[in-house]
Amino acid sequence: MGFSSKPQFLLALSLLCFFTNLAESDTDYTTLVYKGCAKQFFQDPVSSQALSALFGSLVSQSTKTKFFKTSSGTGQASISGLFQCRGDLSNSDCYNCVSKLPTLSDKQCGKTISARVQLLGCYMLYEVSGFPQVSGLEMLFKTCGSTNVAGSGFEERRDAALQAMENGVVSGHGFYTTSYQSVFLLAQCEGDLGDSDCGDCVKGAVQRAQVECGSSISGQVYLHKCFISYSYYPNGVPRRQSSSSSSSSPDSSGPGPNTGKTVAIILGGAAGVGFVVICLLFARNLVKKHDGMLI
Repeated sequence: MGFSSKPQFLLALSLLCFFTNLAESDTDYTTLVYKGCAKQFFQDPVSSQALSALFGSLVSQSTKTKFFKTSSGTGQASISGLFQCRGDLSNSDCYNCVSKLPTLSDKQCGKTISARVQLLGCYMLYEVSGFPQVSGLEMLFKTCGSTNVAGSGFEERRDAALQAMENGVVSGHGFYTTSYQSVFLLAQCEGDLGDSDCGDCVKGAVQRAQVECGSSISGQVYLHKCFISYSYYPNGVPRRQSSSSSSSSPDSSGPGPNTGKTVAIILGGAAGVGFVVICLLFARNLVKKHDGMLI
């Protein structure tokens, strides 16, 4: 017996390959960035139950809002916690992101008395009552691009873009993303931080990025109460066709992407096309071999 229809077979196989690739490339916002775990663990089942209840409450609220803070338990077993999604995620993406955090927290930290897990699109933080507090400007994590672009006017362009971001995150009430002179920018403050404190936090993050990353082509700095991200594209920031709910600088040099997913979308799209072509070639060769066996 042969294939009843070569075109249908090719189409079915190519679609299978295409959708498999899409499923694999559409989860960048759930990538782990960093985690912080306390050294002490809960010693009683009551606290563990309170933590489970806290996780359930946070996940359920992520379908309705992008920031939520609450507490669970009473007395010594009281635990406070919060989650926040990036301002450019949809409600469904926010839920998909936050729903992964309890399992990740347990896997990365276990039942510690305090933990923070940061993904690209969201983070969750919890701590037992009385846990020592840290400054909102405490640096938790930073990463800098491996490529340096010193000597091409980059630092002046980057600093101008970062200054625009400092102003934009205040007027954007805690979230800001835009492209500015070939630099893609994103900044966000914790949801209950006032505009003035948010501006101070982002300013501190910018200063850290300038010192820590120097002439690196990109950088991400996470402080306790805010984070910033920038990436320089010498040939211009890749465009994105669809818009999202974000602030944009009036001095932006042309339309750019409005979300941190831009690069993943472009690379994922290119990879998807290439993957489909490979699948089609593979399917054609498979049909030829099968036809040869029938002769």
